[in-house]
Amino acid sequence: MAAFEEMGVLPEIGKAVEEMDWMLPTDVQAEAIPLILGGGDVLMAAETGSGKTGAFCLPIIQIVWETLKDLKEGKGGAGAAPSQTSPHWKLSVWDRGSAMAVTPDGMRCQSREQREWHGCRANKGLHSGGKYYYEATVTDEGLCRVGWSTGQASLDLGTDKFGFGFGGTGKKSNNKQFDSYGEPFGMHDVIGCYLDLDNMQIKFTKNEKDLGNAFNLPKQLHSATFFPAVVLKNAEMSFNFGAEPFKFKPSGGYTACASAAKEFVKNSDVAAAASTSKAKVVNNAPQAIIIEPSRELAEQTYNQIVKFKKFIEQPSIKDLLVIGGVNIKDQISVLNSGVDIVVGTPGRMEDLISGGQLALTHCRFFVLDEADGLLKQGYTEMINRLHRQIPKITSDGKRLQMIVCSATLHDFEVKKLANTLMHFPTWVDLKGEDAVPETVHHVVVPVDPQADQAWKNYRKHVQTDGVHARDNCSPSANSAEMLSEAVKMMKGEYAVHAINKHKMDKAIIFCRTKLDCDNLERYFNQLGGGPQNRNNPYSCVCLHGDRKPHERKSNLERFKRSEVKFLICTDVAARGIDITGLPFMINITLPDEKSNYVHRIGRVGRAERMGLAISLVSRVPEKVWFHGEWCSSRGRNCSNTRLTDAGGCCVWYNEPRYLADIEEHLNVTIQQVTPELDVPVDEFDGKVTYGQKRQNLGTGYENHVAQMAPTVKELAKLESQAQLIYLKKHLKKQG
Repeated sequence: MAAFEEMGVLPEIGKAVEEMDWMLPTDVQAEAIPLILGGGDVLMAAETGSGKTGAFCLPIIQIVWETLKDLKEGKGGAGAAPSQTSPHWKLSVWDRGSAMAVTPDGMRCQSREQREWHGCRANKGLHSGGKYYYEATVTDEGLCRVGWSTGQASLDLGTDKFGFGFGGTGKKSNNKQFDSYGEPFGMHDVIGCYLDLDNMQIKFTKNEKDLGNAFNLPKQLHSATFFPAVVLKNAEMSFNFGAEPFKFKPSGGYTACASAAKEFVKNSDVAAAASTSKAKVVNNAPQAIIIEPSRELAEQTYNQIVKFKKFIEQPSIKDLLVIGGVNIKDQISVLNSGVDIVVGTPGRMEDLISGGQLALTHCRFFVLDEADGLLKQGYTEMINRLHRQIPKITSDGKRLQMIVCSATLHDFEVKKLANTLMHFPTWVDLKGEDAVPETVHHVVVPVDPQADQAWKNYRKHVQTDGVHARDNCSPSANSAEMLSEAVKMMKGEYAVHAINKHKMDKAIIFCRTKLDCDNLERYFNQLGGGPQNRNNPYSCVCLHGDRKPHERKSNLERFKRSEVKFLICTDVAARGIDITGLPFMINITLPDEKSNYVHRIGRVGRAERMGLAISLVSRVPEKVWFHGEWCSSRGRNCSNTRLTDAGGCCVWYNEPRYLADIEEHLNVTIQQVTPELDVPVDEFDGKVTYGQKRQNLGTGYENHVAQMAPTVKELAKLESQAQLIYLKKHLKKQG
């Protein structure tokens, strides 16, 4: 029996991982796989290269397959209360806040919570065209807001970009923008809610008085489904969707919601999932959603899943990669034909969900990989929104499982997310606070233009970023700007020296900006004779956000296949590259996020292979680009070299301070070496060959087996004696 099978993993999956030369589970896999198979929420942190992807993918594949098999055999749905989706328009008892009460007929709602808003949506929505109307009447004093929202919106109507409301204070609201509109309303007032899907507009009336257009719906919501929605604070409202005569009949060709043609009506996914008595396969409703912070990491996880499920059959598992840069129509086509596991990036995932092409009604697993990265990229609200949409009890009676992987579980935002969304999660923290793997030798090389003045005689150097275009940077200037420009030239030369000194034939080189990457790529090509030179000692490719998706993918594949020696990239790639045995990494500039230092150097030293990470750290402040929201072009062709406090797009970058922050964060002093780059490997791990496995593994004792043999023999003898004593006593009792 394979080691993975002993943890309860299917033999077919065990066979696949054996084929990948995974003979034994890693520590994180041994901890997490049984927990996930057991049905619990798991928070997971482990060093990069520790097998974390397999730790959550293997059990997910198994549970998805077991669910599909049960459905195929007619099992599932035990314990669910039989109920059918109502043919009538009404407020949903499923899609509502915890303090919102809905009458049995679904025509009146009430919330007596005085401090919080609680909302509710109708059980049906409208899409694809037409003009529709419903009425809402205030039946008790309090605060209320009524209108339209997509199924993706928060129940707190009007506080995100998917909800459009009109409140009793005379304010219209969308995405937390509260603007004056119409006039206030209160007790006994009748609010008419108009949805024009032909012209993509929303308006309201008060007691038949037309208050004018309130919202023009954004283009990205043109294919969405819109549901009548309300949110209350200590208030009550009644609704009429058209089953009864309206108090104020709409004009202008508007139709009652209840009279809409069937092809324009869609049942609420939340209500449908909660009321279904038996689990069903819904083609565009996968059982597992895995969100990754980058295209590269999404592709890597997807490729792992393909390998893991290689021998899974009858039924087979269908998977889909959802990322930008790929025709969305192709992804929709796959969704419509059926999919069980979806791996993707947040942007494209949200596009498909908001457009109704990807449903969350049958989601059993909600996985956030590199969660700290997702949160830092600003996806907190999107994650919360998706979590609200996913039924917490699936249609076959199983509880939603959430798995969160992070570089560290000690990040405040990660802890906050876990406390908010997860159900008594088990921590699998094999890393603790950020730490550098023992297989990585990381050193700092000081770059000091005052001590090393060779830059004054450079005939050829890397093109700098242009921040000093208006400054006097001649050697005679002896200014901070001159030293900053010198550092930029020196770092290019130091990188070349590091490559030559250590005979690097494969390395990742991290730059701070996309412009720095482009400049270094151009310089390497100049030195080595360009891409057309097959023997170019500095052959390289670039990977950053301004490169087209297909180019990024092609460049990464070329680097992986060793068609080029160097991959020059920004932090966009720090979390997404997994190349076993990668020997070298160079930081042209330290990252300003201390956790990114660990992510960067974690690209080497994976799978017990030794790696060398070199950071070039300026001893003097360096002036660099810093384009914020104030920059109209966000950096494209920007020439505003003033400092940010003077209305410009530059800052002074203090690398010694960032180095101190990193060392304090890791609780280590990073070894410094001279610009000659004589790395003392003998003090690190004996004779080291970077990219190869460590030579001194385990205890480090010589002839360890021979030393332990007498002790093992003695233990075996004692065990035999103990068994004989027990057997004699047992036979004596029998006699």
